[in-house]
Amino acid sequence: MIKPTQAISNDMGQLAEEARALIAATADVAGDKVVEARKRLAAALESGREMYGRVRDKAVEGAKVADQTVRENPYQSIAIGVGVGALVGYLLARRCSRDRD
Repeated sequence: MIKPTQAISNDMGQLAEEARALIAATADVAGDKVVEARKRLAAALESGREMYGRVRDKAVEGAKVADQTVRENPYQSIAIGVGVGALVGYLLARRCSRDRD
């Protein structure tokens, strides 16, 4: 689960770097449309940076709450994990047996 998240983060960082390079490369172009496009791109980059920060903060906060809940209720957490695992196993077994028929 961490690898896809890391890949997305790397891709977003690379996209932001490319956008910054585009802004820098068009700095000497003075056309009205180019100036407006650069402003919109800069605003989108800033908005994306803020959104990424908020999402990251929420994810960290959620992980801390989940960790605290598991530490306070270890047996209930184990029971829920076993129950979910049994349900997923049952559904997969049904699907596999149906596929064989």
